[in-house]
Amino acid sequence: MTHSRADDRSAVTGKRRIAFAVHADTGTLPAVATLLRSLVLTNPGVCEDVVVLHPGLADAEFDGLRRLHPRLRTRRAETRAEVFRLPDHDTVIALDPAMVVLGDLGELLRLRRGVAAVPQVWCDASGAERRSVLPDGLLVVQRADVEEAEEAEEARDTVLAADAVVPVDARYDFLTRRLHDGLPVPPQVAVLHFSHPPDAPGYGPAAEARARFELDDDAFRAAFRALPGGKHPELVAHLAPPLLETRPSLDLARTVADVYRQQGRYDEAVAVLAPVLDDRADAPRCHETLGLCLMALSRYAEAETHLLLAAASPDTAPRAFAQLARLAWLCGREADAHAYARQGLTADPTDAGCHSWYVRTREEPRAEPGTEPAAGPASEQLAHVALFAEGNENAGDKVLPEAVRQCFGTDTGPRHWYQRHAHLLVDEEALERLNARRGVVVGGGGLFLPDTSPNSNSHWQWNVPDALLGRLTAPLAVFAVGYNVFDGQQYRRTRFAESLRVLVERSAFFGLRNHGSIDRVRELLPEELRDRVRHQPCPTTVADLLVPPAGRVPRSDTVLVNCAYDRAGLRFGHDYGHFLAEMAGALRELRGRAEVRYAAHMPADEKFVHDLRREHGLSLPVDRLYALSNDAIRDLYRRARLVIGMRGHAGMIPFGCGTPILSLVSHPKLAYFLSDIDRPDWGLSVHDRELGPRLAERAAAVLDDHDAAVADVRAAQELLWKTTQANIAELRGIFRSSDSSSGT
Repeated sequence: MTHSRADDRSAVTGKRRIAFAVHADTGTLPAVATLLRSLVLTNPGVCEDVVVLHPGLADAEFDGLRRLHPRLRTRRAETRAEVFRLPDHDTVIALDPAMVVLGDLGELLRLRRGVAAVPQVWCDASGAERRSVLPDGLLVVQRADVEEAEEAEEARDTVLAADAVVPVDARYDFLTRRLHDGLPVPPQVAVLHFSHPPDAPGYGPAAEARARFELDDDAFRAAFRALPGGKHPELVAHLAPPLLETRPSLDLARTVADVYRQQGRYDEAVAVLAPVLDDRADAPRCHETLGLCLMALSRYAEAETHLLLAAASPDTAPRAFAQLARLAWLCGREADAHAYARQGLTADPTDAGCHSWYVRTREEPRAEPGTEPAAGPASEQLAHVALFAEGNENAGDKVLPEAVRQCFGTDTGPRHWYQRHAHLLVDEEALERLNARRGVVVGGGGLFLPDTSPNSNSHWQWNVPDALLGRLTAPLAVFAVGYNVFDGQQYRRTRFAESLRVLVERSAFFGLRNHGSIDRVRELLPEELRDRVRHQPCPTTVADLLVPPAGRVPRSDTVLVNCAYDRAGLRFGHDYGHFLAEMAGALRELRGRAEVRYAAHMPADEKFVHDLRREHGLSLPVDRLYALSNDAIRDLYRRARLVIGMRGHAGMIPFGCGTPILSLVSHPKLAYFLSDIDRPDWGLSVHDRELGPRLAERAAAVLDDHDAAVADVRAAQELLWKTTQANIAELRGIFRSSDSSSGT
């Protein structure tokens, strides 16, 4: 049964697709099982595809292997040579059934060039030293390099010549013939390759090393469970649940439930944990996990009960109170949210989550009469449903809601707008408030995302049940929303597809911010609704056309750089070290041409600066955009000569301010935007093997002819501006505008 589906857009981001591959027949399948167990037990944090090549075995013969690994694939191939041409993978680590894995393979996963192998040294009849590559030895194949060699009509034997391969340390293909007379296996050996039958006399230590992995399924799962932390969630989700039947325990149930929660399988997490937990007060971490899963299922009353039980323990109290504050806020109980946050700070005054909710929910001092803009009558307001960032939250999410409102007029305040945070539960009272307005605008931003604030009411960021959405009588416009799922991100599409259909049916206008999002959403809709999905660019991309700056803004001799670290595993895979090194090289070159500064959209972004200094001795001054006003953020981007950004709005905001950009693509949305403006060459994948030189070259070209680069930005804005103008004209009619002075 398929519990979730990964959204694989690696062709968009350039993310490497990696596989382990082994060729086997019926006689070697048991050895492949031993190899697979050894891979999992020695590298439990790694879960890449495992491709078993075979000469035509029946599918049922692989059932035993499928129990060992969640990403087992089979492919018919007469010979091992197929590892050079697997069409769905960029990097292939070819193993052999005669191998077992004894150590960390991280170095192999990080290799990026050529065909790598362990050159084997031997002496010919004359005593001369020779080098060769074993036909059944370990290989790390980069498909792009093999394809280049084939295009150059180079024979594969030439590619595999000992002087042509990328040399790998012998510990990754250590032949047991070196362990004659019962020598022990050296502790540094990572892959042990049996060059003789495993039970051959004289090789006892090698045989013992292999025997550790000759386990039945139950013993294998138990061995995996006993490993320390750092296990890959997919492996846990595959191997741990069967143990609940044979070796049940509350701790194991929580482990499985935690992984299900990470994967968005909240109902399964509850089904695993609730029956074994009951109301046990001695299991606060279990109550915490159960409470979080129930909250994600929008079962708020039950969630609150379990989070309160978790809050009774000093170890979990701060986290539990922060979640209780969030839960109360979601349900519109701000006073309760503030009280929970205060209790959390009493338990731990340093807890950042409780502090954030304490500040967010505290009662603001009353302003002097006449100093605050008065709210207009409800019938003259538009409701704006969005993510409204506060404090040190994402700078892009602070600028974006204001930019949406600026599309409808210069007055973005309470006279014309009623704001409602998308995460707040839409109940009967909230529905009444929305229906009292002359229209509802939902957007912009990447609201089509299942996991920032999960709920089962819609399975995206607007927490609205289908039944209440169907009773919304005010005209509804979905405006510049994005489909924000990462490469390889797993989520359940069924609930989202159901609520999406209701949303499209109910909307008078349905505009997504790029054509990539349009394509992804149309895939989930019935055919009769697909044409209702149209393009509405993110309004930050036309910022200077919406509200032109008061005068000419002088450029500073500055290049701004931004990186993103949320869901870093999905962004970088095994390539973070490569990315950091390539960026260090590019930035060193750029520092000779301009001042290079770092633009942090949120505190977590500053990891790049710390890592760059620690690993490469390169320091950058930091501009903390999350602490600036919207005007100050736009002004900083207007003054830069170039912005190199990984966050979507580290590209779209400066672009909208007329500043040239280069995008570090780690998420499909950046490539989607560049495709819309027909400037794909402004993007470079974070996985690009030549990222450093290419980034330095393209940045230099922008700086060398800056006027032309700015003109190119302005030209690229034109189509986005025309589309926005046409859509706003249509929406003014939909919302029956009567305030000509403000344009709303």
